[in-house]
Amino acid sequence: MKKSNFVAMILGTISCIFFALGMCMTMIAEWNAFRPGVILGVVGLLFALVTVIVWRKMEHKAPIKMNGKTIGTVFLGIIGALALGIGMCFVMVWGNLIPGIIIGLIGILLLMCLIPICKGLK
Repeated sequence: MKKSNFVAMILGTISCIFFALGMCMTMIAEWNAFRPGVILGVVGLLFALVTVIVWRKMEHKAPIKMNGKTIGTVFLGIIGALALGIGMCFVMVWGNLIPGIIIGLIGILLLMCLIPICKGLK
């Protein structure tokens, strides 16, 4: 394993832990920790941003250029992840099986569209 991949794995794991714990703190009402959860979630997102910057620097890659394709790809990923999560909430929290499965499948399809957008078709 290359050093850059190991560093990215460690930083990515730390960011995921902070983000997941923050989201749990905001969503579980019994914990009464909405504001600290938001702060912890933002810290997790900042760690994720640092992870990308550090990994790209260690791999000697150019910084990410902000153009229409990059913004559209990020937007598609966010919408796909939210649709998948909303579908899971429909099924597991609210007990609406059929709409939850449909929304979740739409989210999965949107996330699968990221593969040809990012990697291209050959």
